[in-house]
Amino acid sequence: MNVPVLPSILLLISTAHAFQYTELAQYIDSHQEEYVEALRDWIAIESDSSNVLKRAELHRMMDMTAQKLRLMGGTVELVDVGEQELPDGQTLALPKVVTAQFGNDSNKLTVCVYGHVDVQPAKLEDGWATDPYNLTDINGNLYGRGASDNKAPVLAWIHAVEAYQALNMELPVNVKFVIEGMEETGSNGLDAMIMAQRDTFFSDVDYIIISDCGWLSRRPALTYGTRGNCYFFAEVEGPKQDLHSGVYGGTVIEPMTDLIGILDTLISPSGTILIPGIREAVAPLSDDEWKMYQDIQFDIENHKNKTGVNQLMYNNKVDLLAHMWRYPTVSIHGIEGAFSDPGTKTVIPAKVTAKFSIRQVPNMDPAMVKKQVTDYLHSVFAKRKSPNKLKVTMVIGAKPWLADPQHPLYEAGKAAVNRVFNTDPDLIREGGTIPIARTFQDVTMKSIIMMPIGGFDDGMHSQNEKMSRFDSTGFLFHFRFLALSLFKRDNLETS
Repeated sequence: MNVPVLPSILLLISTAHAFQYTELAQYIDSHQEEYVEALRDWIAIESDSSNVLKRAELHRMMDMTAQKLRLMGGTVELVDVGEQELPDGQTLALPKVVTAQFGNDSNKLTVCVYGHVDVQPAKLEDGWATDPYNLTDINGNLYGRGASDNKAPVLAWIHAVEAYQALNMELPVNVKFVIEGMEETGSNGLDAMIMAQRDTFFSDVDYIIISDCGWLSRRPALTYGTRGNCYFFAEVEGPKQDLHSGVYGGTVIEPMTDLIGILDTLISPSGTILIPGIREAVAPLSDDEWKMYQDIQFDIENHKNKTGVNQLMYNNKVDLLAHMWRYPTVSIHGIEGAFSDPGTKTVIPAKVTAKFSIRQVPNMDPAMVKKQVTDYLHSVFAKRKSPNKLKVTMVIGAKPWLADPQHPLYEAGKAAVNRVFNTDPDLIREGGTIPIARTFQDVTMKSIIMMPIGGFDDGMHSQNEKMSRFDSTGFLFHFRFLALSLFKRDNLETS
């Protein structure tokens, strides 16, 4: 790619292709029910990668994805990425990674689209208004687990290619897909697969696009950074079995008491991480970053209303955005082994396991975070002089990712957004984690851009996750964006 001449070419809007965009948009609009039904079929599969009992569903999801791409005429492979070792030492087959290719014209650029089709856990009793695995259309919002993260965005890219095919339009670029089924639990096996195929599948890729993120507000956005994630289990084990609290309470040192005690030392009430070395490793906020955050559209009151709280950690936009995107945080997610069902069971659990994570940022390193957390918790636990046993395990160690928002690829993204939405996008970072972005960057050495499809109010990972059908942040409206971005990039080096 001839980077020095790229910026000026990227900003060209080809009038010769304007009619193609109109045709594509009309075709997409007229086939919206087909797209929604395809999403309905995908949502119906409970592809929860965190639940080993759902592994068969996850395999079925990967097969369905591969079959859809085969029916479109793509060169498709289901790549075996090995086995997953469970905390109890057992092994389980990982879902295969789907790769596909459409076109191999050496005179064209090649774009690789990454996505995932596994989902976070969801149950109706968690507070969903509808069955999370039955896509439900309410006032143009399509509710279902995975609707925004990440099944609809994956389908959007697939259907963008399909629309070109249906209209007998030549794809302006070669398109490759990498679609996995373990993103929500750390992309197990994918790093090794990318490394193994660096000089084959990825050798002719010019840039990589990821749409596993969302807008921050009603203004379109391009994402140039994500936080990493170090996910921990802290297990405290005591008696050989659960005990009656009336019979044994007051005579044994309870594992739950120990666990709650050490968890309370991770973070202060004001949000300060108390683990030595964590805060010291964080890259300082630069003046340029501070200025960028000032210009981003972000409504603090709307953020409070959306989250349902009456007070946030910080009262100004820059501090809030900085702590959402580029500072680490500790979150405690749950305790396994504790009684959580309705009722009043009076038991002393024999073994309890806390699950917590640290979202990490540049310049933090997962290996160092693992050591810092493990050493710290063991030192805190030792001070309790408890006869119980503590075991700390890091089960996910995903690195943060950061791109240069001044890169020509982002200029192309800005031009595409402006052409379709008639406004410039915000350049934002993402508080969540897309584990594979850093691997793509480090291993393939290709340029990466994140082009969000999810809306700011889609509720990713939450109850009532949804994808809008057709509005400024909607599923179908984004098809137009994707179709346009495909051919604009093709004009870059052939002009």
